Amino acid sequence: MSKFLLAEDDNDMRRFLVKALQNAGYSVASYDNGKSAYERMREEPFELLLTDIVMPEMDGIELARRATELDPDLKVMFITGFAAVALNPDSNAPKDAKVLSKPFHLRELVTEVEKLLAA
Repeated sequence: MSKFLLAEDDNDMRRFLVKALQNAGYSVASYDNGKSAYERMREEPFELLLTDIVMPEMDGIELARRATELDPDLKVMFITGFAAVALNPDSNAPKDAKVLSKPFHLRELVTEVEKLLAA
């Protein structure tokens, strides 16, 4: 079973995402901020990081940058209403990261995750 780390500061969104991913057969550890998520990544490996961009303490781009330094093979997906920020070359976001713009359907999330893992 693939293990994912989810960093999303919106409680309702985080619950929905966890439920959708677990229903699709994935193991998900979730956090409400980038700093806590990063601390967990330092303790154990994950296959995929799903992260919002705008969060308190550590934003998703910084989290993704630090996480891919720990594990260069880590796959990254930004879940955001601010896709232009993630796609900005000056943001230093991991170059292979996928961006899923809010709002999206949970089925679309699972499909995009499956594509990213297969790549």
